[in-house]
Amino acid sequence: MDETQLPLRDLHLPDPIGWWPPAPAWWFLVLLAAIAIGYLTWQAYKKWRFNHARRFALQELARYETEYCEHRNPVRLAKQLSELLRRAMLAYAPRDQVAGLTGEAWLQWLDQGMPLPYFHTEGGKSLLQLPYRDPASDFSSVDVDALLSAVRIRLRVPLEGAA
Repeated sequence: MDETQLPLRDLHLPDPIGWWPPAPAWWFLVLLAAIAIGYLTWQAYKKWRFNHARRFALQELARYETEYCEHRNPVRLAKQLSELLRRAMLAYAPRDQVAGLTGEAWLQWLDQGMPLPYFHTEGGKSLLQLPYRDPASDFSSVDVDALLSAVRIRLRVPLEGAA
């Protein structure tokens, strides 16, 4: 027999295996990843919403600081800081715990959960007397920077039990 006359054909290989559609296990992993991403996104959104009052209070504090640098009126600043602290703490703590506090009890409550008792220092204690002083009096003994620092730290440090 003649070799050139043999009825031989080339080898026919099957088509390569495609990547689509994926196996059921891959669908399960994609679904699991989507659920995890959704859950983490939801948790981040809840935390972002929870901290809205804190972010707003820190913006207001920066605005009050700027106003103070322009006008140098510590009485007005102390009134603004006192109101800001009260509103910010009411956003995170139960109203019956915060709304009725005054004087030393208010300062003690503000120091709760803080690394140091900032409101029992001279700067923090000025929050009690400064809003009621005569704006024309001498304020050389008042440490406004310490008061601003105490308020800033209180606003940045979350309350105990709050996220």
